[in-house]
Parts: sequence; structure tokens; C-alpha cells
Amino acid sequence: MAIAPIRSGPQVHYSAADEALFSKLSWRLLPLLVGCYVIAFIDRINIGFAQLQMKQTLPFSDAAYAFGAGVFFIGYFLFEVPSNLLLEKIGARKTLLRIMFCWGIVASAMMTVQSTTTFYVLRFLLGAFEAGFFPGIILYLTYWFPSPRRCKVISIFMSATAVAYLVAGPLSGAIMKYMDGLGGHHGWQWLFLVQGLPASVLGIVVYLYLQDKPEDARWLTPAEKATLRHHLDHDAQTVEVGAHASFWSLLRDPKIYTMSLVYFLLLGANYTLVFYAPSLIKSWGVNDVFTVGLLSAIGPVFAVVCMVFIGRSSDKRFERRWHFLFTVALASLGICITIFAKGNLVVSMLGLTLMSIGQTAATPIFFAALSEYVPRKTAAGGIALVSSLGNLGPAVMPSLTALMAARTGSMDDSMFLVIALWMGCGFILLAAIRPARAAKVKLAAA
Repeated sequence: MAIAPIRSGPQVHYSAADEALFSKLSWRLLPLLVGCYVIAFIDRINIGFAQLQMKQTLPFSDAAYAFGAGVFFIGYFLFEVPSNLLLEKIGARKTLLRIMFCWGIVASAMMTVQSTTTFYVLRFLLGAFEAGFFPGIILYLTYWFPSPRRCKVISIFMSATAVAYLVAGPLSGAIMKYMDGLGGHHGWQWLFLVQGLPASVLGIVVYLYLQDKPEDARWLTPAEKATLRHHLDHDAQTVEVGAHASFWSLLRDPKIYTMSLVYFLLLGANYTLVFYAPSLIKSWGVNDVFTVGLLSAIGPVFAVVCMVFIGRSSDKRFERRWHFLFTVALASLGICITIFAKGNLVVSMLGLTLMSIGQTAATPIFFAALSEYVPRKTAAGGIALVSSLGNLGPAVMPSLTALMAARTGSMDDSMFLVIALWMGCGFILLAAIRPARAAKVKLAAA
């Protein structure tokens, strides 16, 4: 039986000179941005690994860890929109310096935690200081790349999440195992210090290395700047574009809140697995923390490659909605496999790998669609608003799933909830956002 191809929207063609320009932009901007996001994501998820050892030295319940994991996103929610609006006024370099330097200090200070109060306060501050980083980078990329190249670029940037999983697991396990007791500190304390300080250093590097907009880039020729400006000013879209003349009119658009709901469900599901994947692997009979870290890195190895190819497919076919549904369905299939594997390590790891590919590839496609739906005038506030509302998902879902697991004595019901969240957000996006009218678009250099 033949499989129907994913629907395509407008087809966009670039010249060889254009492709060379986009490649130049990518190699100049993306390596540093990916490195920054790797550190950001490690600082966000390392609590999932640290808790394996913290439970042996601190009298925190599973509910306390779940609440601490979630309260990060409350701080994120409160400060994300103001941060992105400020970025548009003062530029990306100053904004990223403030964000990264401060969050690095707070992430390192997590090593001082001795009470739940300190734990909650530092997790809240970490979210507050990091707020604006991710939507700020998404906004920053719209300054440099037109829509037909945006999903691939966002996918490459977000490959940092897969790299972070790849690095965080073995690194966290090794630090906790081999640095435990060094200098009179526990391994989990060294984990927060070693993984926190690089953010502050990278913040300074970003300020010195990046430019706020293409017009400021001395490494672009006048002809390259003109060509890039032409493409950005004559951008094509894969989905409908909202009619927002101001941030206040954006607030009255129901589809902005629909997109926020989609992201709420997506992140709620994603971060439930982020925080509980180490514990899930341990429940399959793996007790050594270093081995847990190694196994947790297998899925991201495949995800980091597959998400770029999926993003490239979305750009090539100039289509977002069905690609997004495919990714969340793949993640759901992976979790189903782990549930019905009944603890079989090989089969469970296969399911976890499929889950990792699906959940990792979904977010770039979502933000490519969002960046096209929100007009340029309201992009800063719109992207940040959807991101901030969506980040309430991880503030709620880890605690909810922990409560379900405690009452049932099994993680299976929690995993079925995760599947429902993924499939729900996929179908909501498909129904809510209309595709752009199919048309061929020929883009030539200015």
C-alpha cells in the first residue's frame, strides 16, 4: 500500500550564491549559539541526574524534587516576555550577556542547597534569569534567516538539546561517581558547580563575538547584506500570517493562545520525560549512576541527526503542520513501546530512542511555524508570549505525573498521560493553523 506524501506548500528556490550566503551565516552564528544552548539545557535538566544522589544526602521527597523542577518554569514564565521586548530594544548581545552571566552564577549556587526552601528559591531564580534566552535566540535567528531556511536552522540550533542529553548523562554520572567526596563535597554539589560556571563565561564570549543584526556584521560584504535584506523583506510563508499591528492586538488573537496551548502540552510531555528518564532507566534494573547516564545518551545520538533531517524535510516541502504531527506521533509510539516492553532493557531503549527523536524534532517545527504566523512587528512579544505560557506546562506536569505514580505505584499511567499530551498538541496545531496557499516562489539575489 502506497504511503501518501506529506502535503507541500509553496516551493522556494534559491540560487547557488544564496545557498553560499546562508551557509556562511550558519557557520558564523550557529556553533556558538548551539554551544550556549547545550550549557543552558544541561543546567535545566541536570536536576534529574543530581536527584539520584541528592536523595541519599538530603531528606527531600519525590514531590519536593518535582516541585523544584517545576518552579523553574514559574520564574521563566514571569520574565520571558519583558526579556524579549528588551532584546528588541537593546540588542541580542547585551541581553544574552545579562541572561547567561546571571544564570551561570545561580546554577553554580545550587551546590549550596541544604533545605527545600533554598532549593525552590534557586530553581525559581534560575528560571527567572534564564527567561528570554530561548525565545530571544529564535527571534535573533529571524533577523538572519528567511522562512524557507528557518526550520533547518532552528533544528540545528535545537540539536543542542540532543547534544545536551548526550553530554549530560555520562558527564553527570562521571562527576557524581568520581568526584564524590572531593574537597569534602558530594558528587551532586560538584555537578552543579562544574556544569554551571561555563554559562557565565560563554555570556562574555557572546557579547564580544556576535552582532545584533546583519547590518552590523563586518564579515558580510555590502552585496551580501543587500541580498539578505531582499530575502528577509520578501519572505514567503508556509502557514497563514496573523494580522497584528501591535502587541496589544496580538493579545486579542485567539490563535496565539491556541499556539500557547500546543506548546504547553508539548513541553509538559517533553519535560516529564526529561526529569524522569533517568529514574525510568533505573527501574529497568540499571543501578549504577554512570551506566544510567550512558544509557540516557543513546537516544540523543540518533535524535541529533534525525531532527536536522526532519527540519530539512519541512523546509524542502515548505510544510510545518503534518511534520509536527508526525514527530509527536513518533514520540508517542516510542513511549508505547517502553510501556509494553515490561522492563526489557533492549526493547525499552529502542522505544526511548524513538521517543527522543520525536520529541526533539517537534519543537523546531513548532517555532518555525510560530515565527511565520507572527508578523515581524510583533515577533518579539508574540514568540515570547507563546513560549512563556507554554513553559507553564513543565511547571505543572512533573508534579502531576509524580502524584499519579505515587498513587498507582507505577509510571505506566503517567506515560499514557504523556502520550495523550503529545497527540493532543499535534491535532490541535493541525486544526488551528491554516497552511499558506500553494504557489511557486522564485527568489533571486537582489
